[in-house]
Amino acid sequence: MKISWSAYDTFEANFRPLVVVELAKDTKDETKEWLTQKIVEKKKNGGAQLLVKPLVKDGEKIEESHNIYLVGGSHLRLLLGAETVGLVKECNDNTMRAFTYATRNAFKDFAEDNHDFLTMAECQYIIKHELENLRAKDEKMIPGYPQAKLYPGKSIMRRLMSNGILIQVFPLHDTEELKKLKHTWYGKMRLSYQPLDEIRCYFGETIALYFAFLEYFTFALIPMAVIGIPYYFFDWEDYDKYVMFAGFNLLWSAIILEVWKRCCAVMSYRWGTLLMKRQFEEPRPGFHGVLGINPVTGREEPVYSSFKRQLRIYLVSLPFVCLCLYLSLHVMMIYFELEHQAHLYHEENQSDLSSLILYVPSIIYAVVIEVLNRIYRYAAEFLTSWENHRLESSYQNHLVLKVLVFNFLNCFASLFYIAFVMFDMKLLRQSLAALLITSQILNQFVEAILPYWLQKRRNKRVKKKVKGLEIDTDLSLFEQVNLEKGMDTYLGTFDDYLELFLQFGYVSLFSCVYPLAAVFAVLNNVTEMYSDALKMCKIFKRPFSEPASNIGVWQLAFQAMTVISVVTNCVLIGMSPQVNALFPESKIELILIVVLAEHLVLAMKFLMAFAIPDKPRDIQTKLAKLEFESLEALKQQQMKLAAESLKEGMQK
Repeated sequence: MKISWSAYDTFEANFRPLVVVELAKDTKDETKEWLTQKIVEKKKNGGAQLLVKPLVKDGEKIEESHNIYLVGGSHLRLLLGAETVGLVKECNDNTMRAFTYATRNAFKDFAEDNHDFLTMAECQYIIKHELENLRAKDEKMIPGYPQAKLYPGKSIMRRLMSNGILIQVFPLHDTEELKKLKHTWYGKMRLSYQPLDEIRCYFGETIALYFAFLEYFTFALIPMAVIGIPYYFFDWEDYDKYVMFAGFNLLWSAIILEVWKRCCAVMSYRWGTLLMKRQFEEPRPGFHGVLGINPVTGREEPVYSSFKRQLRIYLVSLPFVCLCLYLSLHVMMIYFELEHQAHLYHEENQSDLSSLILYVPSIIYAVVIEVLNRIYRYAAEFLTSWENHRLESSYQNHLVLKVLVFNFLNCFASLFYIAFVMFDMKLLRQSLAALLITSQILNQFVEAILPYWLQKRRNKRVKKKVKGLEIDTDLSLFEQVNLEKGMDTYLGTFDDYLELFLQFGYVSLFSCVYPLAAVFAVLNNVTEMYSDALKMCKIFKRPFSEPASNIGVWQLAFQAMTVISVVTNCVLIGMSPQVNALFPESKIELILIVVLAEHLVLAMKFLMAFAIPDKPRDIQTKLAKLEFESLEALKQQQMKLAAESLKEGMQK
């Protein structure tokens, strides 16, 4: 049964607000009318065919809320939207399949009157998708704002935001579900697994996978921490006895990511995202170009010259990144000069104060690194957006590459220099400890303590308006919206993964010299779980759910770090006095053996990646079965069409 988009009305008596759209206070009435008309307009006319209502208090629209609109959708509209975005749901036979409206009765828990078949997060994701795909057709400008030019294919929401007309779009919290999630997630301090399925249902797969990876990585660090504690205190004054720990580090870093891929596949299959189709990803909202026809899908969408994009990348972005890398190296040399001055002062005075001063350059350098990383991040985001990438995945790949190259050099260049140029293991341990601990303290302060303090202050300012300091089921919709619109916006998992990536680098590269690195990493990650849970539920607005089947490009980033860690640990082993004592005369022979060992370990790592399937066998079987059934269904459909054609031919 085929349902056309115009087969139902957009009016629904039981309006359920899902998404909030806030416009500037001085937005002109004709602009509001035009935007709301675009939202409710039928799909065939270029609209989103959703429901929209202004925010009111006690049935009356007041001055404070005249620029805030609530967006929802009829039950049928959301079901058809679920088919459009390719949501995968569980069927009655316990298999996972892409939802289609025609086969809706085959899915578990589906009923025409069951409005909970789609979770609130899934409904909000569908609405976000439709709002982002509101694009100009014949309009030349935004009504009421002649300077806000439009052209065919331009994202309407993007143009409204860039001109300051649209302030924000965010999904509403489900106060009852949030209260339950708080209790099971961080309501009590206890050693237990996180409620990942509940997190996924409320926040979506992208955030759930981040917390799953954080939990997995923390458990994976425990063996390193358990071995590291006695290893550190047994040889705390001998900085060269690290061969055995480096060998264990090699095996650990090579194995953990292979196991994670299998765990990730199990979760994403259970959540339905492993089957979601991404072949024809739609243009990202920030992408702009002349309206054209996609040769693959046949849809109208913006088109931008790939040659122009390459020019921007290689003539502007690449030189800028190289300049930033040069400045980072210059800052590193200043740090070494400060280290030299601190050592001279300590040799002259030999006091407790001079001993403490030895750590000051490393701490200052760690703070400078964090500041430089954050400044560079903003510049990288601007450049990547300016490059005008068509797909969100391409945008993320280029942004991650820019940020990782700079962060890697900024955080690890000094450690490589100390280890392989200065050959100073004592200074390496001192610098690693200072960088790791200082960065963790700063991150906890910037990401959790500071936002929580700022949110408490905001709550005090709006106390008279919302009657309470936190979301509660007793708040009216008007009060809830006014409270949530003042919360900080969650900017995604980028910074969270970046923090874990750098932490993984500190542990896998040089923890053999400073075995307590894994201990501090475990302690940081345990507090990180609770602080991240707190900020997701109380500090930030609810983010839109985003389907994901893995951790994306970060998987490649972590795998690249494991390759670097293999090379680094092999070289450190070759530099150790114990190994050097075995080759007192021929250093060339030692170098050849180290290179051979490094190649063998890398070969073992890649062989392990090939031998260990990314997906468990039972999931492979289920996926193969679904593929077989799809092929059989296609054959049946083709045979049916052929039979009908033959029948028509015989009748003629």
